[in-house]
Amino acid sequence: MIIKQVDAFPIRMEEGSHGNVGGEVQQNVDTLGDYYISRDEWTAIYTSRHETLVIRIETTDGMVGWGESQAPVGGRAVKEIVEQLCRPVLIGRNAFDREYLWYRMYSSMRERGHITGFFVDALAGIDIALHDLIGKALGLPVYRLLGGKMRDEIELYIGISNLDSAALAEMAAEHVALGYRAFKLHLRFPSNRQLIEYVSAVRDEVGPDIGLMLDIHTTRDVSGAIGLGRGLEALDVMWLEAPIAPEDVRWHAEVAAALDLRIATGEWLRTSWEWRQWIDLQGFDVAMPDIARTGLSEGKRIAALCDAYNKPISPHIGGGGILSVAASIHYSAIPNFQTLEHAHRPLPIKARIASK
Repeated sequence: MIIKQVDAFPIRMEEGSHGNVGGEVQQNVDTLGDYYISRDEWTAIYTSRHETLVIRIETTDGMVGWGESQAPVGGRAVKEIVEQLCRPVLIGRNAFDREYLWYRMYSSMRERGHITGFFVDALAGIDIALHDLIGKALGLPVYRLLGGKMRDEIELYIGISNLDSAALAEMAAEHVALGYRAFKLHLRFPSNRQLIEYVSAVRDEVGPDIGLMLDIHTTRDVSGAIGLGRGLEALDVMWLEAPIAPEDVRWHAEVAAALDLRIATGEWLRTSWEWRQWIDLQGFDVAMPDIARTGLSEGKRIAALCDAYNKPISPHIGGGGILSVAASIHYSAIPNFQTLEHAHRPLPIKARIASK
């Protein structure tokens, strides 16, 4: 099964937005061409559209595999990496040699300092496409390639947000009626008191048996995160996600050690080498690799590393498209898979695609 063509397609859909999660609106922002960024926070660049990058790999015998690189912004940059740097390594090689191909591509840019970021995102999409190809060639679902079926069902939690606490609680109640049993609240308010009020409003609305998590998108320092975590513990919150900036794992370790509440993190960590440092320093409790940033091969290595230290996996999806969702579902073949992120409202186009 020899690879003859590799193409990458940046996708931009008018419907849906990674940034407008569940009701957050563009306020106090600077527009940067197609994107916008908050004036008030050290936070990510967002887009008003749904963006991602799809990769197509074709073999000489006519087989085609599809993959996705998580590219909520900057998809054209990843396209150039795939087609200029990765394609020459892949052409003429056997698609079954996916482990060799990952290491060959990764090592080609290691000395140049590209051991994470857009370059590894490109490898992730290629790796997913190679799994798709191999599964088709063998007549097997991808989860069989990863070790086989580990569970019959996976648990989903829904990500929601709103600038009004009553509206947020009402939104949570509506999703409970749809069958969701866990929620992650995306909130970025400057005061811990306001965050606690919003989480408390949702807890009062949905009751004690619904799981609640809080993602504050790196908006606290160490003391602020610890103070917030202590307030969340009284509300029986499952985890606090991305409490502080990711550059120093020791900060996260200090927060994790101070709280009984679990710390979840890792959507920005792409390789097992990065994850090893976080495990060594006990910087988290729940691992959140994004499969469209790690790929399935590296994702499985990360899962095995975490499993050896009794760390559960709850994959991040964020603004990923339907191929990212599908790959993450197959990733549930790992033993320490816990739950999967889902976005019910912000990107309805994914639900429409998945139903066809």
